[in-house]
Amino acid sequence: MIYDITLRLGYHYLSPVRDARHVLRVRPLADRFQTIESAGLEMQPQPDEAASETDFFGNRIDPIALHARHGALKVTMRSRVAVERPELDLSATPALSALVRSAAHSRDPSGTSPIHFLGASRMVQLDPGAGAYVAATLRGSPLAGEAMLSLAARIKTEFDYAPGTTTVRTTVAEAFAHRRGVCQDFSHVMIAGLRACGVPAAYVSGFIRTLPPPGQKRLEGADAMHAWVDVWLGPEIGWVGFDPTNGVATSSDHIVVARGRDYADVAPIDGVMMTAGPQSATHSVDVVPLEETLAAAGEAMAGAPTTPEATAAKA
Repeated sequence: MIYDITLRLGYHYLSPVRDARHVLRVRPLADRFQTIESAGLEMQPQPDEAASETDFFGNRIDPIALHARHGALKVTMRSRVAVERPELDLSATPALSALVRSAAHSRDPSGTSPIHFLGASRMVQLDPGAGAYVAATLRGSPLAGEAMLSLAARIKTEFDYAPGTTTVRTTVAEAFAHRRGVCQDFSHVMIAGLRACGVPAAYVSGFIRTLPPPGQKRLEGADAMHAWVDVWLGPEIGWVGFDPTNGVATSSDHIVVARGRDYADVAPIDGVMMTAGPQSATHSVDVVPLEETLAAAGEAMAGAPTTPEATAAKA
């Protein structure tokens, strides 16, 4: 599947910002299942300094600096991405006990090693409640892949998707206790519980293709960035995605932007700036299959007015 993706981020400041340094993590990631055909950034105002780098976990990052006073920052990312994520044979995944032993004995120091995703991190505490919840779920499936899918499905069923009831600072304990939140909360709870059980789990930010109701057009900009969990299923299979918000294993509808230990490692934008007072933010995502882009372009050409010059050119 090939997608055209547009992400728009907007920040408006009560008092002008005099100096700012940010790190952007908004370009899709190139990996074994994703090919980036194009990716570009537009920013207003234009940054005084800009670079493109790769962080420890292999994510594409764009550090920028703005020295002139500004009252707003707008970031637009446009990308075309080909995704071919095969369906995993869950019956071919290792036993949970073998997976836990393998992770505990890993000595790989790279950014994709399971050793970095076993302990607590800035936004994921090893909450006892979440640990017991996940352990009880995992006992029902001896194979790791089947157990992860069961866990994602259980969170989908037992937690309420309720935008506005949590914030970016909501803790694992709070989200678990109230059994409600958004994709960030569900992913953090799943990660905390898995790590407490000795299973390496990573936080993934990205996009997901959403389908409009039958007979209706997809609304431009109606989507938002999504989050799910990558679970390490041993050295032969590697990292596999599970989406607790939707209760499924990830598919070619999921487009990865960044992986890390928790949201703090993959936030679309963070940094420091000199200002006073609050700020407001806007965020919209458009994920369009390429065939829809081409069909829309064809309809636009067919409906374009015919001029004498155009008629002469066709003749």
